[in-house]
Amino acid sequence: MAFLRLSDEPIKIRADIRQPDVVVVLDPSLLRIVKVSAGLKEGGTLIVNTKKSLAEIKQNLDNKYRVAVVDASAIASKVLGVPITNTTMVGALIRATGIITLESLAEPLKHRFGLMAERNIQAMRQAFEQTQIAERQNA
Repeated sequence: MAFLRLSDEPIKIRADIRQPDVVVVLDPSLLRIVKVSAGLKEGGTLIVNTKKSLAEIKQNLDNKYRVAVVDASAIASKVLGVPITNTTMVGALIRATGIITLESLAEPLKHRFGLMAERNIQAMRQAFEQTQIAERQNA
């Protein structure tokens, strides 16, 4: 489990995040082990790396959340040669939230990954394009 706070303003809070706006599930096996939506704010977004369809994932959840799915493992395996989904799932996160642009990550990824940057950017872009999103229905 990892947490990230994002803001345009300085963040001084260092406490655990108990009610996130967004939950990103990198490992689909977690869906069978823990309630990944626990604590997720009503109207929040759940983003899942899975081979399952959007309908299959939604049927096991309350209709309190936006849900986004992408097969990041398949994309990472194909593009990167390994099923490491971190950067790939960033593409799904951007698609589902619009919090930043894909283009804003090009330079940081080049700095971080060097020669592997282009593949990581490609994997992120493919996940962005392939992410399916279901809005929550008004209750």
